[in-house]
Amino acid sequence: MNDSKKDAAEAAVAQHSVPGVTVAAVEAGIRYADRSDLVALSFDEGTTAAAVFTRNAFCAAPVTVAREHLLACDFMPRLLLINTGNANAGTGERGLLAARHCCEEAAAVLGLDGSEVLPFSTGVIGEDLPTDRIVSALPKLFAARSPADWEKAALGIMTTDTRPKLGSRHFVVDGRTYVLSGMAKGAGMLRPDMATMLAFLTTDAAVTPDLLDTLLRRAVEMSFHRITVDGDTSTNDAVLLAATGAHGGPLCDDVDSELAKGFAAALESLCLELAQGLVRDGEGASKFVEIRVSGGRDEAECLDVAFTIAHSPLVKTALFAGDPNWGRLLAAIGRAGLVDLDVTGVRIFINNLIIAENGARAVDYVESEVAELMRGEDLQLGIELGRGDARARVWTSDFSYDYVRINAEYRS
Repeated sequence: MNDSKKDAAEAAVAQHSVPGVTVAAVEAGIRYADRSDLVALSFDEGTTAAAVFTRNAFCAAPVTVAREHLLACDFMPRLLLINTGNANAGTGERGLLAARHCCEEAAAVLGLDGSEVLPFSTGVIGEDLPTDRIVSALPKLFAARSPADWEKAALGIMTTDTRPKLGSRHFVVDGRTYVLSGMAKGAGMLRPDMATMLAFLTTDAAVTPDLLDTLLRRAVEMSFHRITVDGDTSTNDAVLLAATGAHGGPLCDDVDSELAKGFAAALESLCLELAQGLVRDGEGASKFVEIRVSGGRDEAECLDVAFTIAHSPLVKTALFAGDPNWGRLLAAIGRAGLVDLDVTGVRIFINNLIIAENGARAVDYVESEVAELMRGEDLQLGIELGRGDARARVWTSDFSYDYVRINAEYRS
């Protein structure tokens, strides 16, 4: 490796590495051959954590066990054990026993308490977790841990994703430089309604669990709660935020402190980057679409309109085709459930070009101009409701032929 490539590689390692965290990914043969499918994130003693989990009533066994263990370890976990290829969901009591067994076996190898291990799974629903393969791979997994292998770990948590989602932020408070790194996976079954498929974020700041929870939920609300690919909420969704305190700076326990403000800004920025990365890598996606709704009576009705548009198969297929079929947008807005909506006050834009107003096509509308705009990979749909001051943004993708193919072939 020449000096410039070596320097670039070392810079990448330094960018993502978080003091107090080691990561690893290995092949365990859980579902597919020749791919990393078992990932570990290990934390130094004293690390605090907070997490947000799926609201799906059929939550997966690892979600149940991770919740239990977070409480039992007083929100101070030491290991995240993540497998892909098998969701361990829809597996009943056997699934709970399997998740707990993997945690106990991992804890035994590392000399931890079982409650200090949090399990996470993603993949096919309804199949028993191959615990023997996971347990057999644990020594290899733990031997491979290092501060540097973030990209390998981000690859290891992927399923139908086509690329890893990995990012970092460095933030300075009172002359001290802290680091925050995170990775996420998800490409389909993605309208989280809590967080995302799986995301893991860590910082070297020292932060209390209560404050981590407050800041995580705030960041999630404006990022992972604002994305959708297909309107489906997974059984396994989870976002975990850990703070190792390895930086050695002061303990952050006040939401109004400068450290909390600096950390919150970095966290919100990174969560938004990861969330948008999930949409850009949506199954078969060829368009990244931002839907901006303004002029609502409250944020809730703005979100109702935005998600109704984002979930419309007719809108999404028109976006894929580059078809300026604004009537589909009009229909979606009209069925979003807004009380006493005056349709003459609604205006619709594509990339700031007005296409409809006063309940009809805009006077200056030229279809060829709109069609040209829609050829782009990044689109913005603007909806002005004309009934208040509230606004909201949602990010989504189109529906392509590949979306159907990928999901039709998912279990084959």
